Amino acid sequence: MRKGETKVRPAHAGDDAFVLSLVERFVSFELPKWRKRSDCAGGIRRDIKRALDEPPPGEALFIAEDESGERVGFLRLQKTRDFFSGRSNCHISDLAVAHGHDGQGVGRALLNHAQAWAKKKKQRCSLITLAVFPGNARARALYERAGFGPDLLRMAKPL
Repeated sequence: MRKGETKVRPAHAGDDAFVLSLVERFVSFELPKWRKRSDCAGGIRRDIKRALDEPPPGEALFIAEDESGERVGFLRLQKTRDFFSGRSNCHISDLAVAHGHDGQGVGRALLNHAQAWAKKKKQRCSLITLAVFPGNARARALYERAGFGPDLLRMAKPL
């Protein structure tokens, strides 16, 4: 592997603690005013833990490593069904880059891996989807540079 290159491999049980250590990355920006950081982080942690303990069918988890083998990010993919067309989609459920590795191509490598996974004959995905908080400007910019655009806008109103 060349210097600065990111390798993406399937996750294994020894990666669980690393994956869970990145939960705070999902809430390290301005959240909607009605969202509590602790609630969001707790919900994300529970969801990821459940997927690690009992991987659902149609899901895959991958780890990004730098040239020295250090884990620098992770990606969780889910195969879904498109509401409108009924075709298969690939949903990026979680994508996180370890603190200190931003701007080094890790996120881009994980997005490229997601696209390659979704294009495989076995997956037959028509779209790759993801959700991102409006305040996560860095991630939104990455996704837009990678060709993602708005599809549906989910809006909320606290009661």
